[in-house]
Amino acid sequence: MRELAVLGSIHLTLTWDQEVMMPPAAAGLRSEQAAILSTVLHERRTSAHVGELIAACEADAEVMADPDAAANLRTLRRDFDRAARLPMELVRETAAVSTLAMHRWRAAREADDFPAFAPWLERLVRLNRDTADARGVPEGGEAYDALLENLEPGMRAAELDRVFGELRTGLVPLIRELRENGTGPDTGWMRIPLATEAQVAFNRGVVERMGFDFDGGRLDASTHPFCVGAGPGDTRLTARYDGGLLLSALHGAMHETGHGLYEQGLPKAGRFGLPLAQAASRAIHESQARMWENFVGRGRPFWEWALPELQRQVSNPAVARLDVDTVFRGLNEVEPSLIRVSSDEATYNLHIMLRFDLERAMLRGDLPVAELPGAWNDRMRSDLGLEVPTDREGVLQDIHWSMGAIGSFPTYTLGNLYAAQLWDALGAELPDLDDQLRRGEFGGVLGWLRTNVHAHGRRYTAPELCERATGRPLGHEPLLRYLEGKLRPVYGL
Repeated sequence: MRELAVLGSIHLTLTWDQEVMMPPAAAGLRSEQAAILSTVLHERRTSAHVGELIAACEADAEVMADPDAAANLRTLRRDFDRAARLPMELVRETAAVSTLAMHRWRAAREADDFPAFAPWLERLVRLNRDTADARGVPEGGEAYDALLENLEPGMRAAELDRVFGELRTGLVPLIRELRENGTGPDTGWMRIPLATEAQVAFNRGVVERMGFDFDGGRLDASTHPFCVGAGPGDTRLTARYDGGLLLSALHGAMHETGHGLYEQGLPKAGRFGLPLAQAASRAIHESQARMWENFVGRGRPFWEWALPELQRQVSNPAVARLDVDTVFRGLNEVEPSLIRVSSDEATYNLHIMLRFDLERAMLRGDLPVAELPGAWNDRMRSDLGLEVPTDREGVLQDIHWSMGAIGSFPTYTLGNLYAAQLWDALGAELPDLDDQLRRGEFGGVLGWLRTNVHAHGRRYTAPELCERATGRPLGHEPLLRYLEGKLRPVYGL
């Protein structure tokens, strides 16, 4: 399993290189590299020898008496059986097409030309249907469930409908009340210019203060911020710097650092390649990023430390005149946005619900790819009251579908829900949490997460991990309570 993990780390390193360093003309070669490497990985993961080794361990009473070994084998068996159902040619074609599609998406996004990308998306939707069929649709379920199972074991599209509906029921009236009855904050200060070099320096300082180990990681720039945990001692983050504006990249960097801290906190030493050294689920991974980005990075206590730090580093009269209340309130404005990654905490989940519904419809065959821009624009109009002027600001804004990653968007909202519930539990155990954050001390937050989330790897499913850490099943109430408790005062309500 370690050999498989090392091969996988090569694939992840190539992915990082593709987004950060690779020249555009290398796309064809990278597609071949990805296809061949994916084939080798799939052959090894699904080889009869691996199946025999798993079966031998399962039959060994002494091995199964070890709780760690039993937990690893339980997940290895599940992963092996699911991977073995995928035909080799499907794995090869998916890797090759998605690598090329990312480059076609990037060019189409730049040119605002959805028709140029549409044939690639059609191929990726078909490949996802084939993958769902090969993995097996759960009884009484749908193709989307088979894709979701790979990211969030046990989660179903029908359950997402229910959870998202409950969340929407609370979000929509809150957003309406804030915008109709509240007094919006000043956000003009966000347009203060700040050289990219100064942003990079400040962001790196914050990331390091959060606990990210730069001896085992990097922070670079890319079109779409992301994190790659290639393996022990190699965790790579990227940030996107737009327009040289103050704080334009900070929260994206903090988000990716949340992912990176999880990767660095997983017990990979001596266990690399085993489930106990891997993230519990995609949504739990996202919960770590969202917690640092929003619950810490958009909180008043954080800015009582961070603003003086920024003013000390940046020689700019406009920055020097800023006060904590202005920054805190401005960062928590509720303003519908065309762009998901630029959205505020209250409206963000409406973006995710839109994407979930549309990709689910594409997978079912209810929504032809050619009609996707129109459906997208209609939902943006009805859900957020916005007209979408270009596909670049609409259906082409996210990289996910070009990667073939249908089924991943719902994990963002699940991550928000997990983050809120974990934050409640963390705060109950750290009564001086706000004081720690005011001093720029993040070790209490990180230490709690290391103990209650990171250390367990995949020993538990995401719902099990949540209940163990918080004492109750996942619910939508903590997130709504958090948003209401912060945003009503921001808007004077």
